[in-house]
Amino acid sequence: MKFSLKISKAEELPADGLAFFAWEGEMEKAGFKGKQEEILVCPGKEGLVEKIYFVGLGKKEEATPLVLRKIFALLGKRAKSEVCQTLVLSLKTLAEKKDFSLFDLGQGATEGFLLGSYKFLKYKSKPPEETEVGEVIFAVDDASELVAVKEGISRGEIFSQAVSFTRDLVNEPASVTTPTYLANLAQKLAKTNGFSCRVYEKDELEKLGMGAFLGVARGSEEPAKFIRLDYRNGKKTIVLVGKGITFDTGGLSLKKQEEMETMKMDMAGAAAILGIFSVLDKIKPKLHLVGLIPCTENMPSGKAIKPGDIVKSYNGKTIEVVNTDAEGRLILADALSFGSELKPDLMIDLATLTGACIVALGEEVAGLFTQEEELKKEILKAAESAGEKFWPMPLEKDYKELLKSEIADIKNVTGKKYGGAITAALFLQEFVKDTPWLHLDIAGPAWEEKGTDFIPKGGSGFGVRTLLNFLQSL
Repeated sequence: MKFSLKISKAEELPADGLAFFAWEGEMEKAGFKGKQEEILVCPGKEGLVEKIYFVGLGKKEEATPLVLRKIFALLGKRAKSEVCQTLVLSLKTLAEKKDFSLFDLGQGATEGFLLGSYKFLKYKSKPPEETEVGEVIFAVDDASELVAVKEGISRGEIFSQAVSFTRDLVNEPASVTTPTYLANLAQKLAKTNGFSCRVYEKDELEKLGMGAFLGVARGSEEPAKFIRLDYRNGKKTIVLVGKGITFDTGGLSLKKQEEMETMKMDMAGAAAILGIFSVLDKIKPKLHLVGLIPCTENMPSGKAIKPGDIVKSYNGKTIEVVNTDAEGRLILADALSFGSELKPDLMIDLATLTGACIVALGEEVAGLFTQEEELKKEILKAAESAGEKFWPMPLEKDYKELLKSEIADIKNVTGKKYGGAITAALFLQEFVKDTPWLHLDIAGPAWEEKGTDFIPKGGSGFGVRTLLNFLQSL
């Protein structure tokens, strides 16, 4: 899909389709209510425009960056269904309606069109033959508006590229996205995208003392990989840690079949980190950005870790493994300890960590855990701009008692039915020392179960745009 800009009145540009935008109630006398995502199609001017699309924005007070993206995703699908090859957007009818800047409109529209049209058809023997919208033309009133819209389009294309890259990885079968595959992919990206990559193998991990990570890896025939990425373009050091369980059976604490069907997505945190690094050469943040990705499968076998086993983590703490299906926190424990030794200014982990977070917040909202109040505000601001939903969760100190083990320093689960997302975060906190730290539990929104206009069924790429926004703000 191509995006272009023209200085012209939208209604004077030749195209297959022309889109105008209206608030709810604004065009009611003309028979168009303007409800959110409502679209009215009318015949256009013969010889100039074939169809005119009146697009409902809904209520003014409910307009958000997410709504903006959903509307453009829906418009793209509608235009595609009517074989609209070229589509002109009247930005004037958008910019004058809400406190969206021209940059925001350019970015939001671009992401809506691109991410709404995403498909994963790699394994279809006969992919459907469909005509895509070939060109979207942004009509602006004068040259002074060009730069802002153009920069917004560029940002939207870059962010969409990162999200699509992430979605592809999550949607691949687990037989493809093995730890070795992800390690090889990271090395290829490093060669072409201006950062370095080091992959730690089993022997090195044993010497380092990553017993928690290797404990999880014991049950799998696939060799574990610990990936370190370094992008150097500034002094401030940010460490991003992504959970890379490439398939999660639960280990000997085996999941039910229906719970296991989508567990190729348990590496969505790792995929997001790789997606972010795939576009760093384009956004060029003034940072030293470190990516840490522990990758392994969690499988049952005669060699697998057993409930009741004790492992020694990278920072020396011993962990009683009560439940082998709480494996994500074990591999993250070693990665976070490793990251804290780098003495970063900030460390963020992104993980499909707990079903308890889905129970608490549903499938569309991720849990945000931190004791850094200013950091919390900055992340929430970045998330709102991206149209992604996070909710601050407590790190309740009293719950730490539930993680005490009688035979080790700590146990990996409490055995209680409540507060699971919180106690998982408290477990991770034991491995970050004094490092400013943010934990993002994306178990719900990392995988779209049904599919929407903006997010097709499957991997969503959640968190990528929020973190890209945040990194660019530093």
